Amino acid sequence: MTILVTGGAGYIGSHTCLELLNAGYQVVVVDNLCNSDMESLKRVEQLTGKSITMYQFDARDEKQLESVFSNHNIACVIHFAGLKAVGESVSIPLTYYHNNLVSTMALCKVMKKYNVSNFIFSSSATVYAQDNEMPLHEGGHLGCTNPYGWTKLMGEQILKDISLADPAFSVVLLRYFNPIGAHQSGMIGEDPSGIPNNLLPYITQTALGRLERLTVHGNDYDTKDGTGVRDYIHVVDLARGHLKAVEYATKHQGCEAINLGTGVGYSVLDIIHAFEKENDVQVPYVIGPRRPGDIGSVYADPRKALDLLGWEAKLGIADMCRDAWNWQKQNPRGYRE
Repeated sequence: MTILVTGGAGYIGSHTCLELLNAGYQVVVVDNLCNSDMESLKRVEQLTGKSITMYQFDARDEKQLESVFSNHNIACVIHFAGLKAVGESVSIPLTYYHNNLVSTMALCKVMKKYNVSNFIFSSSATVYAQDNEMPLHEGGHLGCTNPYGWTKLMGEQILKDISLADPAFSVVLLRYFNPIGAHQSGMIGEDPSGIPNNLLPYITQTALGRLERLTVHGNDYDTKDGTGVRDYIHVVDLARGHLKAVEYATKHQGCEAINLGTGVGYSVLDIIHAFEKENDVQVPYVIGPRRPGDIGSVYADPRKALDLLGWEAKLGIADMCRDAWNWQKQNPRGYRE
């Protein structure tokens, strides 16, 4: 079976490509490399001993998408391609709406033309409104605080409507929580450009000495130590969730939203201390003010993933911290070495 992976050279995409190849799938990637690196796919090929067919173009380009579908017998699409920085989305909202929504619609249009009906959508826990009680379950209130989140929720709505109009269309909306870690080999991992937006790359770069110190945004939340609590999931567990979603989509019709998280919340200080303990390094940090829009605790109810997909997270916080540090030590400048 051939899987088209848009954004396959990115952080989650590259790990998913690796798991797909190891599971025996053929992989075709479309990526414009605007926030990823071709080196990630070369390393996936090295790790698996298998080849990836790569096309470098923007997933909004219908004509080029049609050439991919005409050249390959695509059975399922996993759609990662998109802009993903929450803060940036506030500054350039139109860019985010155009990029993230048009690519989704272009894919669906070409899929219909070539009779491809299985679609795995890279969504996010940002689609949940802030008034929900924890843990978050798929039936919770939906609503966003930033354009990035709205692009995910609007993308979900587009796919729900298409699946209602076309009963053969099978969609799995995967709502990620906080992916961290790296492949245990240390050959592929998270490689942000510029100052990291996410916690663990900031920790690893601080531990490495690339950054002077980590700023913890707020210590006055209603949590056990006052710092924000999130559901951190190992990127390898997350990638394997996509394989389960592909299996599900090929056997079912309709549209399902499914959380991918561990169901366990860790505070920022939990992560810092776990990282220091696991790797025997120090992470200098200071307490700063809260960031606008942040809330105290966000963590998943992952039971639906177990019930429908037969998936649950296997790797713990020590694995996440060890693998992230292993990646950073081997690749102090990321893929740009």
